[in-house]
Amino acid sequence: MKSWLLLLALAGGIARAAAQNAEVTNLWSFALGKQGTEASPALAPDGTIYEGSFQGWLCALTPDGKLKWKFKAGLQIKSSPAVAADGTVYFGSRDGNLYALTPAGKLKWKFATGAWVDSSPAIAADGTIYFGSWDKNFYAVTPDGKLKWKFTTGNVVDSSPAIAANGTVCFGSHDKNFYTLTPDGKLKWKFASGGEIIASPAVAADGAVYFSSTDGNLYALNGDGTPRWQQHTGGSTAASPVLDEVGNIYLAVNRELYGFNSEGMPRWHFHISYPATTSVLALADNTIFSAMPYSDSGTLNSDGHFLWLLPDGHGFFSSLNLTPAGAVCYADETTVNAFRPGRNSNGDGQPASVALAKSSWPMWRANPQHTGRVGK
Repeated sequence: MKSWLLLLALAGGIARAAAQNAEVTNLWSFALGKQGTEASPALAPDGTIYEGSFQGWLCALTPDGKLKWKFKAGLQIKSSPAVAADGTVYFGSRDGNLYALTPAGKLKWKFATGAWVDSSPAIAADGTIYFGSWDKNFYAVTPDGKLKWKFTTGNVVDSSPAIAANGTVCFGSHDKNFYTLTPDGKLKWKFASGGEIIASPAVAADGAVYFSSTDGNLYALNGDGTPRWQQHTGGSTAASPVLDEVGNIYLAVNRELYGFNSEGMPRWHFHISYPATTSVLALADNTIFSAMPYSDSGTLNSDGHFLWLLPDGHGFFSSLNLTPAGAVCYADETTVNAFRPGRNSNGDGQPASVALAKSSWPMWRANPQHTGRVGK
């Protein structure tokens, strides 16, 4: 291990040991079934929470955790749902379809591909829905369910796409390439990594893109596809990078959690107890929320020092979402849950902050609705 990694890992362990547990109010828990989920819950503007399960159900929950309705797809749902401005809910299923449901849970339409749809859809400002399929194609579908165009890659596309402020669409493929397309489906450029790309990218306000590859690297590219920097993390992850308000980048890779500055220089790093595929949250007070499977979860400052830790009993198997009331929503192995951090336990008596940072990509899929795009 490089000397800087060793030193930063040691510092992270000290910071973690010094932190105390925060006061937490567990608000509710909703059982999804034995097969559970890996999808992250999406939040509608009215507070409705949407979550899919491996049993094939898309569940709509009230803000207090009660079932509003559920819809059965043909097979498992690994794709995280996305919510459009009009309340339409989009998600993919391993039955090969992208689904569109009304806010009342009625089927609007479904669009068939040739294989699993694990890619979480992104929604452009004009309503176009973008997603990938295991049939090696990347699709653009109109809000009424018609094919707009498709782009063929050399292998499976389960990377969830991201949309830049100028409408450019970007995603990775198992063919090891990172692609950027125009809104009308023309290739702008592609970048060859050394491994399959399974994770969702993050996009900065200036058009820069950040993504990881199974070759063990985190890449930063300019908006024109030229390399900005890369850092070797030594592993692969399905987690998306997250950006804070000053451009720092945070990423969980297997059993490591990293913090880099905007120039790609390592700021801190530490070992986590269990492999993680979840993205952290960048918060408005220049902290981040780390949500790991069984431990190492809580709020850190931008220097990688834990301010408070969550008590035992919170196992995160999805990335987090935040309600307007400040509740944290997530999925564990078999349930959807919500809690509210109370007062910090570090003696300052201040409330624990859970407001999102005002950055282009502060969380998984960019925003609570999971539109996967920069801006509104």
